[in-house]
Amino acid sequence: MTNSPPDSLLTAHDLRKAYGPTHALDGAEFSIHPGEVVAIMGPSGSGKSTLLHCLAGIVPPDSGSITYNGRELTKMSDAQRSALRRSEFGFVFQFGQLVPELTCVENVALPLRLNGSSRKDALRTALGWMERLEVDDLKAKRPGEVSGGQGQRVAVARALVTGPRLLFADEPTGALDSSNGERVMGLLTEAARATNAAVVLVTHETHVAAYSDREIVVRDGKSRDMERSV
Repeated sequence: MTNSPPDSLLTAHDLRKAYGPTHALDGAEFSIHPGEVVAIMGPSGSGKSTLLHCLAGIVPPDSGSITYNGRELTKMSDAQRSALRRSEFGFVFQFGQLVPELTCVENVALPLRLNGSSRKDALRTALGWMERLEVDDLKAKRPGEVSGGQGQRVAVARALVTGPRLLFADEPTGALDSSNGERVMGLLTEAARATNAAVVLVTHETHVAAYSDREIVVRDGKSRDMERSV
């Protein structure tokens, strides 16, 4: 996968990243288009999470290029990458990482508040997304008062509340049982496709990857695009 179509939203070429003598990425390639769901798969230690962190601008690669929406991510300042993550990127992590002191609706509204929205507008938009993810009845509860599956759906609502163009999901069902995992993935992909958001999904579970349009397998820091249709 050396050449990607011109309408790619995010493209990475020849990414390399080493931690001491360990080569986490060794020439990895990646591309994703608007509205596409791409699963990054591979065994533990293969470099898949490092690839996600580089694509999201969290960790800089040692070499290689990452182009997002026509802009070179690796040439942006830290402040520019942070602004991009607040406004155009969304994130879902394995354990949700909700703020325990805030109610669920306040957690969902938090990215909007950080971007300058009024409390009233942020809470109204947040509640709309909670309804979409079927957790609006939890708006007044705190994260410690809800189940793992419910909390992860709240986390998905928080990731989508700013209307991101690109959603990064790192093992989003890893801490859930199969039933809750299926529900979370169904709602996540449905909501993302409805808004034409692209999804980069890191997983080692084939039944989770089945929700994607395409799989990229990472092994020993190298990537291989497994062309397939759903």
